[in-house]
Amino acid sequence: MSTVLTVSQINTYLKSVIEGDLNLRNIYISGEISNFTDHYRTGHFYFTLKDERSCLKAVMFRQAASRVRFRPEDGMKVLIRGSISVYERDGQYQLYCDDMVPEGFGELSLAYEQLKKKLEDLGLFRQEHKKPIPQMPLRVGVITSPTGAAVQDILNVLSRRFPVAEVVFEPVKVQGDGAALEIATAIDRFNQKRAADVLIVGRGGGSMEDLWAFNEEIVALAIYNSEIPVISAVGHETDFTIADFVSDLRAPTPSAAAELAVPDIRELLFAVDKTLDSLDESMVRITENYKMQILSAEKVIRQHCPLNTVELYRQLLKACEEKIQITVKNKLNFYENTLRQYAARLEGTSPLRVLSRGYAIVEDENGLMVKSALNLESGDNLIIKMSDADFSCEVHEILPRT
Repeated sequence: MSTVLTVSQINTYLKSVIEGDLNLRNIYISGEISNFTDHYRTGHFYFTLKDERSCLKAVMFRQAASRVRFRPEDGMKVLIRGSISVYERDGQYQLYCDDMVPEGFGELSLAYEQLKKKLEDLGLFRQEHKKPIPQMPLRVGVITSPTGAAVQDILNVLSRRFPVAEVVFEPVKVQGDGAALEIATAIDRFNQKRAADVLIVGRGGGSMEDLWAFNEEIVALAIYNSEIPVISAVGHETDFTIADFVSDLRAPTPSAAAELAVPDIRELLFAVDKTLDSLDESMVRITENYKMQILSAEKVIRQHCPLNTVELYRQLLKACEEKIQITVKNKLNFYENTLRQYAARLEGTSPLRVLSRGYAIVEDENGLMVKSALNLESGDNLIIKMSDADFSCEVHEILPRT
């Protein structure tokens, strides 16, 4: 008599047969996605993989699906690594996917284009959302790696162009796992504390994988939602990231970002001097013009009026002249006082003013500023810059403060 089997036993047996076939393990399958479903509660992907003649049910569980950087869609041709097994409850064999990449198009490139289109459709790149960069920021926030060349390039340019500005530095990872979250968190923290007037966010150049943190949606949203204007400075001039499109201003390099963030203090001082000279010339010209008008009026009066009337008009003209002189003098005093105030403000922020009070700037033999005596060693040669002259010296001993 033949053995009677249950449905479950048959399905269990078929599953063991299929899973025992090495030809169906760790296989690569090419096909087109259809009936794609992203089960948002579980994070699993369910879809059908098909070609011109056949279809194959497929599932990709959350752990594997979380590694897929692009968004699978119906009609997309993909290459999948996985294994064939049986879903016992339905008696259906299907493909269990471990990895998925798009055919004929890099995974990162596809993810980049998909996110770019998504954010562009949402309006994050529109010009009307761009915030103006302040003309004279007093605090410049810098978000980048503490070990890369970018931070040193930015600090060098800022100290040269606008040394009166305070630099607030937030070190972050700029590549690898967790980098995007650190960058976005740093942007949010600057906004919560209003710790800067403008932000420079970026890193040096690298491959697309190296720059990928700046192509993450979390970073794009942090830049878009920032109330502080953001200058992106990612990679080299030819590198474009999602952060570049969302930011208020894109700089081709970190050094260029620092150039765009602050004005040149030497140009500002030159402009003040030029304005003072122009005002002096204008006041002299106005005074001479009034004098010419008075002399002309006096001449006309003498020619056309009796002597007694001439005397009356002469007195009136004298009074007018005095009034004009007082008015001109008051205007001159007002403009001079105003210019002195602006000049005093600029002079008060000048590093030379600090030196004139007896302070000094210490630089090493390479011209770099020494910010801590603990970084020196006996025998180091130093340049001491004071207000009237520079002199060199050699370190004999470091005396730490206790």
